[in-house]
Amino acid sequence: MAAGNDRALVGYRQALVELLDRLTLGREGKLPSAIPGLSIHRLSAPRPPQYVVHDPVFSVIAQGAKRLSIGQEIYEYDPMHYLVSSVDLPVLADVSRASREAPYLGLRLDLDVELIGELIHDDNLATVSATEPARGLYVNRLEAPLLETVLRLLRLLESPQDIPVLAPMIKREIAYRLLRHGHGARLRQIALKDSQTRRIAAAIRLLRERYAEPLPVAVIAGNVHMSVSSLHHHFKAVTAMSPLQYQKQLRLQEARRLLLAGTLEVTAVAQRVGYESPSQFSREYRRCFGLPPQRDRQRWRP
Repeated sequence: MAAGNDRALVGYRQALVELLDRLTLGREGKLPSAIPGLSIHRLSAPRPPQYVVHDPVFSVIAQGAKRLSIGQEIYEYDPMHYLVSSVDLPVLADVSRASREAPYLGLRLDLDVELIGELIHDDNLATVSATEPARGLYVNRLEAPLLETVLRLLRLLESPQDIPVLAPMIKREIAYRLLRHGHGARLRQIALKDSQTRRIAAAIRLLRERYAEPLPVAVIAGNVHMSVSSLHHHFKAVTAMSPLQYQKQLRLQEARRLLLAGTLEVTAVAQRVGYESPSQFSREYRRCFGLPPQRDRQRWRP
């Protein structure tokens, strides 16, 4: 049986490579699709590390490889694995294997927390006992039934008239299979109204909305009905960083986006993202990205 599953997995993967290659031919980067929440990707060369905020998402690689870092932790995944991010996480991401002859090909699907909530209350889905909050991002080995479901969703892009009816059904099946296998218990936590993970997700939303403001941890804890010590403990369990470290990551990522995309001076950028001291901003920027702000801008903007 295992050998049969492996053969099926190889066949589905090859079909996924051929389909993504056909859908992305002549284009590069992250490409939106006609299916809401689904994007497809093609890169013909390795991409340098970039800081991004991963929203709740399910991601599959058909060809190539990718590496993600959260704090000191590194996650690598390839065509034999899939990635799930159940909360908004700032990560350092780089495509480590891609070439013109064998481009990086992949897809990502936004996770619908409300749909997951519906599924976990379905009597036909086995219940799982409550667990302590765990890391909000994980990599798991692909299984043939999940990859076959992904392939069916992607094939709808070649028959767009079927998307309105069939895409929601297939998305539901994908969510079901993610809940059933691997670290599905972690995904359940984000949809349980009274779970600590759900409270941490609310704290993350608050930080994202008000990242440029002075935001004491006590204020965050009060907003999500947790004690300060409990917030610290569970926030670090889910994100691998403290609330203030998370806020700093958001500030620095937005600062880099502003530096590379616009003409604002470094001091103006520092103020825009919430730094009162330009020297502190430069120190923390260099610690995060390896170069001070102005030199980093010169490196990435010829």
